[in-house]
Amino acid sequence: MVERNLLKQVLREYDEKRNKAIFEANMQKDELLKSNSRLLEIENKLSAISIKASRDILTADKKNTENILSNLKKETNTLIKEKTGIIKQLSLENTDLLPQFECKLCKDTGYISKNGVTSVCSCVKQKIFNIAYNKSNIGNLEKENFSNFNIKAFSDKPDKAKFNSNISPRENIQLLKERAQKFIDNFDSPEEKNLVFTGGTGRGKTFLTNCIANEVLKQGKIVLYQTAPVMLDSIIDTRFGKNNSGFNLLENILDSDLLIIDDLGTEKINDLKLTELFTIINTRLLNQNHKITKTIISTNLNVEELFKTYTDRIGSRLAGSYDFLRFFGDDLRYRKK
Repeated sequence: MVERNLLKQVLREYDEKRNKAIFEANMQKDELLKSNSRLLEIENKLSAISIKASRDILTADKKNTENILSNLKKETNTLIKEKTGIIKQLSLENTDLLPQFECKLCKDTGYISKNGVTSVCSCVKQKIFNIAYNKSNIGNLEKENFSNFNIKAFSDKPDKAKFNSNISPRENIQLLKERAQKFIDNFDSPEEKNLVFTGGTGRGKTFLTNCIANEVLKQGKIVLYQTAPVMLDSIIDTRFGKNNSGFNLLENILDSDLLIIDDLGTEKINDLKLTELFTIINTRLLNQNHKITKTIISTNLNVEELFKTYTDRIGSRLAGSYDFLRFFGDDLRYRKK
């Protein structure tokens, strides 16, 4: 019930922003036509010849209908070509006069149709996920994206003793950035491995995670963000009937295109949580929902600590199907200060 009510709320918002986009586009078009008499004349002619052709077709035979449609096409193409030329002279494009919808897939209707089947658009599902689960967790996507990726924030000085690496933190983050781009580009490939981000706080794990989430969202994918403690506690509460939110969290976790599990290793571990974590990792790897899903796990634990903390079953899944990316360097939170 809660999920259904939230869907209604989101669709109402979509209806409002769609109407606003259409209204603003019509206002812009009206202003343009008022200031350019030839454009207004073309618009009126296009409407008039279309109406006339429709009337003529109603009383015409098959042969005449073909002639009417042929003449209509010629007239409209000539007028549209002239119209496009005028608009370009004004440093505009034809698309500038159309409603600017946020979602290009559903045009802010909230629904898409494919092969005769209508379904809720991914943007609506993402909106619901953001409200129900993600909240502020991935709320910095506007700022934390590749266009704002400042590689110079990382030191360009190697320090083998301090970082246990022959390359500098800057070289390392550049390699991690390239690996992240490969993950994005090959998201739909079953051969593309999932990712585990390891490293201390303030080394750029969250920023790069948000960069990836941003690009995956642009592909129309569903992104679900959960911290490990909240995710596992919520699933167990649901199992024992303590969670009455109206959302099937486990189903959404298993089905989301990209699942981000943050802060793995900060939860209080017990057998129930280990079982649930294995179920999540294993089910998504087995592709039981008949679609490609990917997972990013972020942890402050190093690889050795990670394998010591979790069961062999979990460790074997991670070792076989995940790439481990180590973040190192100075804590960026203090460098900014």
